[in-house]
Amino acid sequence: MTSLIRTRPITIVRTATSPAERAAADARPIATPTTDELPEMAASATAQRPFGATRTQVGTSAAPAPAPDLAELVREHLVTLDPVLRALGDEAEHLRDWGVELAVRLCGGARLLAAGNGGSAAEAQHLTSEFVGRFAADRPSFSAISLHAESSAVTAIGNDYGYDQVFARQVHGHGREGDVLVLLSTSGASSNLLEAAEAARRIGVTTWALTGPGPNPLSSVCDDAITLPGPSSNVQEAQLIAVHALCLVFDAEVARTGSPGPDRAGLAPAAAGPGPSRAHGTDGARS
Repeated sequence: MTSLIRTRPITIVRTATSPAERAAADARPIATPTTDELPEMAASATAQRPFGATRTQVGTSAAPAPAPDLAELVREHLVTLDPVLRALGDEAEHLRDWGVELAVRLCGGARLLAAGNGGSAAEAQHLTSEFVGRFAADRPSFSAISLHAESSAVTAIGNDYGYDQVFARQVHGHGREGDVLVLLSTSGASSNLLEAAEAARRIGVTTWALTGPGPNPLSSVCDDAITLPGPSSNVQEAQLIAVHALCLVFDAEVARTGSPGPDRAGLAPAAAGPGPSRAHGTDGARS
């Protein structure tokens, strides 16, 4: 059945851009509902709403859940960190031995290499920066390289040899017998770190691993390892403390011995051959 809708004319004024247009402008009536039709239109709109929905529910999402206690999340994180730090405390003598050994080797002209992936890469770079720069008190600079930090080398090696080789190839290039390679990993299973450890073993570079729960593949193939129990994020936080502990011991040992810095004596140019000399006393490629 056709419904008759009563209309009343309204006037629409079109903005004219010239006197001629304003003169030619006309009023056009359009059909609009009168007050009598509004209740009927409202009833029709209500009938089209989903069953049981109120006007405010149509087109809106459910009310958000109450906000969690975010401070409690922080407290829970710190609670899980505590046992990891206690485990690190049990490794105090271990870290002391590493720091003293690093002082002996680097003062003798050896080099520290370090590598990791992701957050562990940041920890590795933090470690090497403290040796090239300084940790607390002023002291000589020592040779230390983070293998992930050379972006052109990493991408070139990854492109040509595969990502598994990005650290191993650099160990072959930079490493010499007597150097130390520190590998950081929360999982202890990264294939590029395992390849780096194997490359170091072949050329006489000592390998130390800082990892999460052990035993794991990386701790098993390295010469020595400190493994820490706990979630990855907590292990990574504890590893930063281990890095600082190494620097504390290293600086204290350098100061105790009165070392003037790395021994550069006898570093004459190496004889030509199929690859770099691995002996520190004849390696002129060190820089």
